[in-house]
Amino acid sequence: MASRRKGRIQALKALYAWDISGSVPDDDLSDSALPDDFSRLLIAGSIENIASIDAMIRRHLENWTFSRVNRVDLALLRISTYALMYQKETAPSIIINEAVSISKEYGTDDSYRFVNGVLDGIRKTLEIPDHVNQAAVHA
Repeated sequence: MASRRKGRIQALKALYAWDISGSVPDDDLSDSALPDDFSRLLIAGSIENIASIDAMIRRHLENWTFSRVNRVDLALLRISTYALMYQKETAPSIIINEAVSISKEYGTDDSYRFVNGVLDGIRKTLEIPDHVNQAAVHA
C-alpha cells in the first residue's frame, strides 16, 4: 500500500474519531501512528477548514440531509474535499479514485457511488480540470 494511501486511511480514522468524540486522540497524531506528514496535513487541514468543507459538501448532497450522511463517508468526504479545495498539486482524479477505493473498503455497499457523486460535483464546482500537469502530481 502506497504511503499516501496509508496516510489517507489514517486521516479517515482520525477524522472519524474527531467527529464522534470532538477531539483527535494524541495517539493518532504521534509520529509512530502516522506514516508521514501527509496524514497530519489532511487531519489538521480538514479540521481547520471544517466550516468551508462542510458547506461545500452540503451543496452537493442530493436527496440527503447532512445529518443522514454515514459518519465514515463523511470523514472520507471531508478529507477528500479538503484535498480538492486546498491541495492543488494532486490531480482531482487521483483524489476521487482513492476516496472511492477507500470507501469500498471502509464504507457501506453503496458508499463508493455516493462518495464518487459528491466529490465529482465538488470537482466540477471548483472547476478543477480532470487532469493536472502530470509532472507535479503526487499519488
